[in-house]
Amino acid sequence: MNLEGLEMIAVLVVIVLFVKVLEQFGLLEATVEDSVEDELEMATVCHRPEGLEQLEAQTKFTKKELQILYRGFKNECPSGIVNEETFKEIYAQFFPQGDASTYAHFLFNAFDTDHNGSVSFEDFIQGLSVLLRGTIQDKLKWAFNLYDINKDGYVTKEEMLDIMKSIYDMMGKYTYPVLRDETPRQHVEIFFQKMDKNKDGVVTIDEFIDTCQKDENIMKSMQLFENII
Repeated sequence: MNLEGLEMIAVLVVIVLFVKVLEQFGLLEATVEDSVEDELEMATVCHRPEGLEQLEAQTKFTKKELQILYRGFKNECPSGIVNEETFKEIYAQFFPQGDASTYAHFLFNAFDTDHNGSVSFEDFIQGLSVLLRGTIQDKLKWAFNLYDINKDGYVTKEEMLDIMKSIYDMMGKYTYPVLRDETPRQHVEIFFQKMDKNKDGVVTIDEFIDTCQKDENIMKSMQLFENII
C-alpha cells in the first residue's frame, strides 16, 4: 500500500479499516432468517441487549437490518459482548505482517463508550450506525473521538502521532515505499499544521471537521460506506 500523502487521508484510513471487522463478523454477507429466533435468543446471552424496537429508534437501521446484524454479532460473540482481545485477534488476522494490537486498542476504546472494558451489541451497533449511516459530520466526530485518546476534547500532536504510528505498525512491510522511522512524525506535522488553524498547539473538533470537510479525497471516500449494508 502506498502511504504517500497519508497526512490528508489519515481519518479515512481509520474508518476504512473498521470495515474489516464487519467482514470478520460476517455482517456483510448475512441473510435475514429466523428473525423470531433472534428475538428469543436475545434473552439467552450473558449480556441481554435492548429490544430491537428501541435500537431501531436509537440508530439509523431498520428492524430487519438489526436482526441481520445481531445474528452476525451473536455468532461471533455468543456471550453478547466483545472484549479488547477479540478486536486484536481480528486485526491480527488481516495484518499478519504487522502489529495491529495498538490500533485495535484505540479502536476498541472508541467503541467502548462507557469505558467498562467491553463492547456490547448496543455499543457496536450505535458506532456502526454512525460510520455507515451518519452524516459526514457524525463520522468526523466519531473519528475525532478516536484521535482524542485521553477524551479531554482536544487532539494533540502526540495523540495524532500515536494513532498514525499504530496504523503504520499494523500495515507492516506492506507499505510502499518502505517507511523511514521519521515518516509518521513528518506526516503528522503536515496534517496537524493544516488543522491547528489558530496555532495553539491543539486541534478542536471544529478545526478537525472544518479541515476534513475541505479535503476532496476524504469527502469522496466517505461516501463509499453508504451502501455497505
